[in-house]
Amino acid sequence: MAAPIQRLTSVGKLILKRHLLKTNCVTRLPAGPHRLLVTQAAQQVALNVPETKVTTLENGLRVASEDSGLSTCTVGLWIDAGSRYENQRNNGTAHFLEHMAFKGTRKRSQLDLELEIENMGAHLNAYTSREQTVYYAKAFSKDLPRAVEVLADIVQHSTLGEAEMERERGVILREMQEVETNLQEVVFDYLHATAFQDTALGRTILGPAHNIKTITRADLVDYITTHYKGPRIVLAAAGGVCHDELIDLAKQHFGKLPGRYHGDAPALPACRFTGSEIRVRDDKMPLAHVAVAVEAVGWSHPDTVPLMVANTIIGNWDRSSGGGLNLSSQLAQASCQQNLCHSFQSFNTCYTDTGLWGLYMVCEPATLGDMMAYTQREWRSLCSSVTENEVSRAKNLLKTNMLLHLDGSTPICEDIGRQMLCYSRRIPLHELESRIDAIDADTIKEVCTRYIYNRAPAVTAVGPIEQLPDYNQIRNGMFWMRD
Repeated sequence: MAAPIQRLTSVGKLILKRHLLKTNCVTRLPAGPHRLLVTQAAQQVALNVPETKVTTLENGLRVASEDSGLSTCTVGLWIDAGSRYENQRNNGTAHFLEHMAFKGTRKRSQLDLELEIENMGAHLNAYTSREQTVYYAKAFSKDLPRAVEVLADIVQHSTLGEAEMERERGVILREMQEVETNLQEVVFDYLHATAFQDTALGRTILGPAHNIKTITRADLVDYITTHYKGPRIVLAAAGGVCHDELIDLAKQHFGKLPGRYHGDAPALPACRFTGSEIRVRDDKMPLAHVAVAVEAVGWSHPDTVPLMVANTIIGNWDRSSGGGLNLSSQLAQASCQQNLCHSFQSFNTCYTDTGLWGLYMVCEPATLGDMMAYTQREWRSLCSSVTENEVSRAKNLLKTNMLLHLDGSTPICEDIGRQMLCYSRRIPLHELESRIDAIDADTIKEVCTRYIYNRAPAVTAVGPIEQLPDYNQIRNGMFWMRD
């Protein structure tokens, strides 16, 4: 299934451009017979997708792979542990640990590690999200054994040296400064902070500067020993990989990972949604950046797919790409005709047990009120008057976009690892397509009414936002007379 919208941070600066939106943002396709041809081609691709094989080791670690016969492969560790499992004191530990992974192990110095990867012609990277930590490598298929051995070494035998930690504190603090210049990142961090205030999902992935300066080696070791257990790890691979070989490599390099906890396993921290807002007014900025969202659902909830279709109906638009008048998204047409905004992106962020469904917009100060009004009008339309044609178009776009996303061994490997953590299986494309096909206009109306109608939204705004309607007015826009 499509990826959740979560800001990722990484050693290779794999900062989410946002994962805002490589998943639930819809790829625009031409209208008419061309779109039909693309959809038919996508359906043909779905019939030829190789099988995803899954094996569970004795310690609970899962091995999942898809062999497409390529000369290259991507292999990685998907770990069910991110910033959500931190507390206020150690917030930032998971991301700090990701930075330390490539700074040397018991058998490899940092230089040795870098030279080995470079000599293989491989790429090694990692990222941290709110619920997952990922380490992965892309290499020639013949080098799969070396790639798995390197991943096992950095995850299980990193030295976490004090000198390296001191250097990384500065690196992370500079990364925080970079993130602060990315207003989309800032707005989404604020959105989580107000929507899930005083809970683990409300904290940032990088953590506050005070924590970065005070995190100790003992904090990193404690995080590893607490969370890096067999049942919470998936070894995923895609490209030119033999599943039986991957199983043997997993047993050899990960077979000694502990599979049980000395006490109770860490529970998923509960997170509650709060309708509220954060506003940071800065009239020196040229444009206002605003996000508005309602509480959505977790990955496994039955309403996830209808909300993805609804998200696709709203769509996205950027002034630089043009074509607004020719797009079937009503909000894109209005934005183009009336110059409501510079860009907007509808998003659907899923976590294990909750989510955020909404819209991010970049506007001139004078058009903020109109853009918010048009957005809420389109949300009301989802609840009351969406047509079968709109739903059919969105379903085709969503299915095609998901197939287009699975282009190459790295996105396929990521899809396997993420789905194994979210669903304990990889949902076959034909099953996902059938679930999308089962949705009609009545389903969209029913589901959207459940999550949008008369709900208190979370709102965040940064920039020249004086003319943004006050919270009570936005809240009232979520209510309308029903038939």
